[in-house]
Amino acid sequence: MFDVLVYLYENYYRPDACPDADTLARKLSAAGFEGDEIDSALSWLSGLATVTQTTIPVAYADSSSFRIYVDAEYDRLSAECIGFLSFLESAGVLNPLLREVVIERALATDETPVSLESLRVIVLMVFWSQGEEPDALILEELLEDGAPRQMH
Repeated sequence: MFDVLVYLYENYYRPDACPDADTLARKLSAAGFEGDEIDSALSWLSGLATVTQTTIPVAYADSSSFRIYVDAEYDRLSAECIGFLSFLESAGVLNPLLREVVIERALATDETPVSLESLRVIVLMVFWSQGEEPDALILEELLEDGAPRQMH
């Protein structure tokens, strides 16, 4: 599923640039993706659209608020993912409302626990769904593949 999401991010600058679901499924199939992978990704994107349409119009939460994670969220997200979300929020990249959208979409995956690489894709897709692109440094952090960085 995450390969399909990355493909969409790289090939369609906004969700409204994507063709209808049937056409998109055919294009993804022609690009070499498996049917179940396509179905999972399109279902996940549909959930993202629903969440953002019902959540984003709500006024943003107080920026001084903090998030307490329940045990089930810790089990699914891991300390590494929660730390990354805290980093993005403290850097001013994610506001509390978008953080909640990211958490909801992370919990909507089949992955247990959600890997940091998958969470990065989820954050990218949440920004993508809003027609926004994070600044260059944060984008680099989100696109990092986990390989060690070479020092010069």
